[in-house]
Amino acid sequence: MLDRLPVEIVERIIAKIPDTDLIAVSKVDRVWWQEVRREAYKRWKNYATMIGDVYCEIRALGKHYIKREIDWITFEDVNDLYKRWINRLTEDQLYIMEKMLRNGMVVDLQERETIEYALSEQRWGGDPWGLGVV
Repeated sequence: MLDRLPVEIVERIIAKIPDTDLIAVSKVDRVWWQEVRREAYKRWKNYATMIGDVYCEIRALGKHYIKREIDWITFEDVNDLYKRWINRLTEDQLYIMEKMLRNGMVVDLQERETIEYALSEQRWGGDPWGLGVV
């Protein structure tokens, strides 16, 4: 039955599946594989956007601290929160990227190299995106 659903319904179902189960449903058939791949890329991009937004917030916070608009303890607390948030988003993004790579969903050589580098950096405790917030 799952292999006969209209694509629009498959898209809606896949959009509600959590990251941890997303790749598993790609095994249903070719349509599901394509839709999971599309959704995974979308989530990958969303994580990248969120990481960039949080990074901008960290930089803005630093500027406020330099101008003495906030005190040191507030700066440290908020900065640590932002760093933990970026680390969590990065973990989630790398999880999707790794699953896509392992399941043949990444065909571009440069994307493959980016994923492999980022995963290697993360495994060795580095900063996969070079943001300097680890």
